[in-house]
Amino acid sequence: MLSYRHGFHAGNHADVLKHIILLQIAEYMAEKPAPFWIIDTHAGAGRYALESAHAAKLGEYRDGVGRLWDKKGLPPAAVDYLEFVKMLNPDGVLRHYPGSPWLASQLLREGDRLRLYELHTTDVKHLQECFKTSGRQVTVNTTDGFAGLKAILPPPPRRALVLIDPSYETRDDYVNVVKGLQEAIKRFATGTYAVWYPMLTKLESRKLPDKLKRLGAANWLHVTLEVKAPSSEGFGMNGSGMFIINPPWTLEKKLHETLPKLTQLLAQGDGAKFTLESQSA
Repeated sequence: MLSYRHGFHAGNHADVLKHIILLQIAEYMAEKPAPFWIIDTHAGAGRYALESAHAAKLGEYRDGVGRLWDKKGLPPAAVDYLEFVKMLNPDGVLRHYPGSPWLASQLLREGDRLRLYELHTTDVKHLQECFKTSGRQVTVNTTDGFAGLKAILPPPPRRALVLIDPSYETRDDYVNVVKGLQEAIKRFATGTYAVWYPMLTKLESRKLPDKLKRLGAANWLHVTLEVKAPSSEGFGMNGSGMFIINPPWTLEKKLHETLPKLTQLLAQGDGAKFTLESQSA
């Protein structure tokens, strides 16, 4: 399905979690001189105007990045994240929000590459516009991201972060995540894979983390952030999770420092909490 538009949800609590983690991984990779790639299988529009009709309709950013915007005493990883968001808002007023592709592009050095996949016809035009001056360093592909992984892995530098965050509008999305990741690991076992997923009452959502654990990766990190208890009616997203295969060794410590404060600031009711679990060889 191609009805999903991330513009409705840009900057919400799930984006905060996802983008803090994305930046921590990419910054770690950039500390070493060897080049690396970032591959985004469901890239979206690249960046978002929070005053647009899409973003303003739900205003989810107000309970996400908006709650952190003027806060003092934030954990270092949250401060780092906000510094990137403020690059798009130099006057200090929160009007624009960066998507994962824009954030990833800020960490690229001369030899690094960003490979983006997006099928939505409107979003891909915005994505192409966002990177029209980037030359060969950033490539926008109007093809399925999972199919793209088959063609692109392993990447030439043998160092890469793969971000996988489909809309999960259908059951096929859950199936494709597990299948796509399983095939990707076979092609490129040493890559870092970051899978985002929504926390919903539906069975597919609740079972996904265990399915990812059973893929057999020796090293993984699983983090969840719930901003409220699940709805008794079974509707809506009460939180989100990230499952990272081959995470940087520094990431778990960073999240231990960050998640308590983040959970407190983003809580929307009773039941707000976080979890953090890991496995290492």
